Amino acid sequence: MATATRDPLSAAGLDEADEAVRGTCEDASVCKRFAVSVGYWKDPYIQYFVRQAKERKAPEINRGYYARVHGVSYLIKAFLKKTECNCQIVNLGAGMDTLFWRLKDENLLPRKYFEVDFPMIVARKIHNIKSKPPLSKPIMESHSGDSLLIDSHSLDSSRYSLVGADLRFSSDLEEKLKKHNLDIQLPTLLVAECVLVYMTPQQSSNLLKWAANTFPVAMFINYEQVNMTDRFGQIMIENLQRRQCNLAGVEVCRSLDSQRERLLLNGWEAARAIDMMKVYSFLPQADVKRIEGLEFLDEKELFEQLMQHYCICWASKDGSNLGLANITF
Repeated sequence: MATATRDPLSAAGLDEADEAVRGTCEDASVCKRFAVSVGYWKDPYIQYFVRQAKERKAPEINRGYYARVHGVSYLIKAFLKKTECNCQIVNLGAGMDTLFWRLKDENLLPRKYFEVDFPMIVARKIHNIKSKPPLSKPIMESHSGDSLLIDSHSLDSSRYSLVGADLRFSSDLEEKLKKHNLDIQLPTLLVAECVLVYMTPQQSSNLLKWAANTFPVAMFINYEQVNMTDRFGQIMIENLQRRQCNLAGVEVCRSLDSQRERLLLNGWEAARAIDMMKVYSFLPQADVKRIEGLEFLDEKELFEQLMQHYCICWASKDGSNLGLANITF
């Protein structure tokens, strides 16, 4: 995607919009840390990236994050199993995500794990990693070969890379990833959680097309909003707009069909999409029962509505016949 020349006014507007998107990274991390502190799931690393929430988060929010974390993680582990970890993961718009450290603890690291986000977010994450031994030690332990490369906007070890890039410009993204030894012949899993919705439909299509055209064997996992044309969806959009946060790609979030269609139209061979209420029903029910006992949920209907307005979509391209199209819940 070529960079267009922008006039100062529209550039200022874009910077403001980008700033609002960067703010969503903080919100999501704070919500995850709160849910972890209540006992929804274990994550010993999130505390090193983000402060504890000043106020309690509503039970429906905590359950929503539980379903998101477990749903995405289930698909990632299915991909790691199919490829026997002989693969790479590219986490797009990774924010303060801790998956690299958690996979290392479970002995499930891929050959290489890449994270990409705005340079400003990457700089903050690098600062946290450098200043906190529980984060830097696992990177050092998994590193082999030459000295580890680190500057203010990127970090590169033999198993973990952190790259500052704008996902709206895929040629720049590819160049930066290749500098960090991205291997396009290796089965590749790309993960995007609440990322594509902040890009215009054209920009997200370009990113999906780039990924489908670049990797012969790949899977793409996308978690974001769905069913956004109804009244509940409109309220969600208005709430975000009040915080100067514009969902530039919301028109693709009309339905599960429109989500699937975008993947298929941009070069992916097989695609599925299910809403988060469905995902929640597929999660191990003994653990679901445990977390439902953590807090009383008064607003069951609100929880269901919320979950019906988020989805997980995943698509694959399987030049090596690994059976990626069979991955499902």
